[in-house]
Amino acid sequence: MTAALAVAAAAGPVAASPAARGSAAPTARCPQLSDELPWYGDNRARLQRVIDERGSCHGRGGPRPVAAFDWDNTITKNDVTDATISWSLRHDKILRPARWKDTSKWLTDTADKALTEACGTDVAVGAPLPTSTDARCADEILQIREDGTTMSGEAAFAGEWNHRRTVPQYAWVPQLFAGHTVPELRAYTAAARTEALAAPVGATRTVGTHVLPAYVRYYEQQRDLVRTLQKAGFDVWIVSAGSEPVTEVWSRGIGIDRAHTVAIRSVLDRKGRITTRNEGCGGTGVTEGEAIPYIDGKRCWINQEIYGIKGRAAWNRQAPERRITLGGGDADTDVTFVGDATGAHLVLNRNKNEVMCRAYDNADGRWVVNPMFIEPLPRRTTAYPCATAAYTEPEGGFGPVRRGDGSVVPDQRDTVY
Repeated sequence: MTAALAVAAAAGPVAASPAARGSAAPTARCPQLSDELPWYGDNRARLQRVIDERGSCHGRGGPRPVAAFDWDNTITKNDVTDATISWSLRHDKILRPARWKDTSKWLTDTADKALTEACGTDVAVGAPLPTSTDARCADEILQIREDGTTMSGEAAFAGEWNHRRTVPQYAWVPQLFAGHTVPELRAYTAAARTEALAAPVGATRTVGTHVLPAYVRYYEQQRDLVRTLQKAGFDVWIVSAGSEPVTEVWSRGIGIDRAHTVAIRSVLDRKGRITTRNEGCGGTGVTEGEAIPYIDGKRCWINQEIYGIKGRAAWNRQAPERRITLGGGDADTDVTFVGDATGAHLVLNRNKNEVMCRAYDNADGRWVVNPMFIEPLPRRTTAYPCATAAYTEPEGGFGPVRRGDGSVVPDQRDTVY
């Protein structure tokens, strides 16, 4: 463990001490992170140092530095896409497809049958399913979304896909809203947002038989970080594996516009309705979900949308001057783009194997680990299996996490919680 992480581990999940706050000398021209919002150990000072050294505020000129963040459980506590799904199921906003298999190229016959039996065929194709009263239908949809299995425990998706570029149940979310327009989906999200922000912290809601978080909160530390980065001259982006219209509604709440919000982009039909196809990345063209902002896909979308790198080259790690300065995430879905950052790799600890292996190994000394700001998880009792089974293999399954030089990252203990 590095000295920086050792200090953080000793400090415990409390606000930085006065000494830690002052460890990075402020740059007079650069805005400062609020010292009223608690960070773990010396994390605030470490992030401030990146702002002071890399921000346009230092007066050295050159291209604007870029910061990129995941959204769900990175900027907000809880998943905003799930909040929209919950609201939509409780308000009968999912339209019946002609065949459930049409919603995903990977949906199994078993899942198609389970959804058809649970949701029925009495409702006309294209009409709203009565999921507010049909618990069985709502349950089947939620189970497939959450775990990729049917309520009977059988696999809902099968076939071949690159497991570092997509995961079928993530791609399935915007596909569930096929037939709706983008303004309609934004309206559902706005209603879900109002509801989730009003619910008390810790509140849950039962949909079907699934117990779901009923609340969402913006992390004030992250709101302050984004605002400070913007004031310091950073170009700040959101890169999410959620549905883009959903993420856009939430991102504007921290001052990030649609042009700086990247998520799964649905292809629209001639009437402006969402289809089951998505825009692609890295030369893939239009896809059925094969290239979403997921693990290596987030790197691709950043390279393509922010740096203008087209074709297959967008999948590759770029030279430092064409990489983000600061990246923030919370899960294995974020590990590649957060690792690409040249200034700091901010990770909120949700006990996810690959990203925490990278963070605790701290190969370049720039990983910044923080517990979740609301309802942080307790310490993980077992080591992260970095040396054997934490890396998501492209063809599926898990293998050892390796550093850039090919050496294997040893198993890591959880120290920041």
